[in-house]
Amino acid sequence: MTKKIIVVAGNIGAGKTSLTERIGARQGWATGYESVSDNPYLPDFYADMKTWSFHLQIYFLGHRARQYLELANDPRSAILDRSIYEDAYIFARALHHLGNLSERDYLSYRRLFDLVVGSLPPPNLLIYLKCPVPVLIERIQRRARGIETGITAEYLSLLDSFYDDWLRSFDLCPVLTIQSGAVDYVHKPQALERVTQIIADKLAGKDVVEL
Repeated sequence: MTKKIIVVAGNIGAGKTSLTERIGARQGWATGYESVSDNPYLPDFYADMKTWSFHLQIYFLGHRARQYLELANDPRSAILDRSIYEDAYIFARALHHLGNLSERDYLSYRRLFDLVVGSLPPPNLLIYLKCPVPVLIERIQRRARGIETGITAEYLSLLDSFYDDWLRSFDLCPVLTIQSGAVDYVHKPQALERVTQIIADKLAGKDVVEL
């Protein structure tokens, strides 16, 4: 197979990292992961979102653009556990909607985002992991990350609605939707095998029945 770039998108707790790890290892692809533990802005952001939202979004934009370009230049196919597009269309939009990112900062960020993204080669496939909010809450509580303690069902539902809005008009590449609340590719090898085959078929341009 010729080189491909695959980006995974989905709400918090949808299973993006788990899928990226398994598909990357199974296919021998390069992998890219979201910067969380080494993000210098996250502690300040969670302490004072209004002050640090713009800084955090700029950091994520630079990190993801650099990571994407590095993997685009890697001779191997690559899969990333979050897309750069979600930063603007989901998370920055949510920060603006909730009053944590001013109109001025939001518009400045979007202008920079559009400029950066316009210089990147488009991915070959976007995998969207769709998962019911109650399942997301259960997974978030189970993994017990300190920075996620304030995440509410209302916030996840807001993000879910923004994902629906974004994907209705997304046309940079084909989209494969997987119902990750029902497809257990983490614990069931047969499910992982099926997901792997569907991804391969979608990349090959075949019609697939989404899971």
